[in-house]
Amino acid sequence: MFITKKHLSRRTFLKGVGVTVALPFLDAMVPAATPLFQTAANPLQRFGFIYVPMGSIMKQWTPEQTGSDFAFSPILKPLEPFREYVNVLSGFYNTGENGHSVSSGTFLSGTVPAKGNVTLLNTTVDQVIAQKIGQNSTFPSMEFATEDHTSHLGSCAGDFLCSYMSTISWRTPTQPLPMEINPRVVFETMFGGDQATPEERLARLEQNTSILDGVRESVKDLETGLGARDKARLDEYLENVREIERRMTMGEKQRKENNIQAPATPIGVPDSIEDHVNIMFDLQALALQGNMTRVMSFMLSRELSTVAYPQIGVQDGHHPISHNNNVPEQVAKKAKVDTFHLELFARFLNKLKGMQEGENNLLDNSLFFYGSGMSNGNQHNHENLPIVMVGKAAGKLKGNRHMKVEKAPLSNVYVSLIELAGIPTEKYAESNGRFEL
Repeated sequence: MFITKKHLSRRTFLKGVGVTVALPFLDAMVPAATPLFQTAANPLQRFGFIYVPMGSIMKQWTPEQTGSDFAFSPILKPLEPFREYVNVLSGFYNTGENGHSVSSGTFLSGTVPAKGNVTLLNTTVDQVIAQKIGQNSTFPSMEFATEDHTSHLGSCAGDFLCSYMSTISWRTPTQPLPMEINPRVVFETMFGGDQATPEERLARLEQNTSILDGVRESVKDLETGLGARDKARLDEYLENVREIERRMTMGEKQRKENNIQAPATPIGVPDSIEDHVNIMFDLQALALQGNMTRVMSFMLSRELSTVAYPQIGVQDGHHPISHNNNVPEQVAKKAKVDTFHLELFARFLNKLKGMQEGENNLLDNSLFFYGSGMSNGNQHNHENLPIVMVGKAAGKLKGNRHMKVEKAPLSNVYVSLIELAGIPTEKYAESNGRFEL
């Protein structure tokens, strides 16, 4: 039996002037004289939904074998170290005419977007879950992205409003949720900020100080009476906060030194897509670890994205290579980008797996739904979507499976996800049954 020296509320915060820092799960949050293993009976579930655009090369995405112990396909290979957590889903579709707006619009809604000057979709599955499990965290849900539509003005894919490509999360059928692309804004939203100007933040970087200096006394008070394991866990968490702040401030410094002028891009957005995705994932990890939120959605990239990936040898924009017309060279480029996205996702998963929470880790207690609302980039269709789930959903889901159906609406899976969150559900969107996970 492990008995803590002091008892803390799960909602304990570190506070300073203009700064509030949430805490990760600590042994001291287990009531005194309570065996630590009992906390595994009711761990906090987290859910994440991650969108990648313009489908995939399905022959290189889809494993050849079904069932357990399948061989990972070339594109999914980065997820092989997480086999025990992985469920690949094949044969699921969303309804709607072929196109980019419909792809992102239907992804979490299972509903065809309205055309014209009408904003009408469906409450997305992430928000259904957030309404149930998100009310006891700082933010019921958090929405992240790396791109907005400013680089595609006048091009929002046909007769649909740009809203359908700018977010995958809808609080209600008429209320799309904005997705934040600026990690500086996310950081200061999470930790209260200090109202510093970019110049003041740069000066603080040069002085090697941090926003966390404002909660120094609070940390000292908290550490009094904590066990060695809790102290180590707290130090690691705060060091992660400090490192993310350092990286964001350094990015601002580099932008200033290089005289980079990007009026449409808020200060704090890295120039490299790899750095941008990684820092957004790191912020999400902190938000989940600190129970700032239990539900997050992330547009890792967006439909019509023209981002290139020179770091992996792909100089062309993502959208052009998705129209590969089965030309081997272009197919190879698209497969490289898809694999690279999964490598970035795998880095995030590995970070979560290293974050202890009681006797489990954060990946044990989470479920991440990763995929695209498009299958074939040439045809822009929504059949046999590339979908993979990673995580054990707090012990409610097993992994190491490739589950394939002949043809079924993706909403059948969403019925089961909603039920995993503890919400009895018979039907969601276009579901015609329940897919047993």
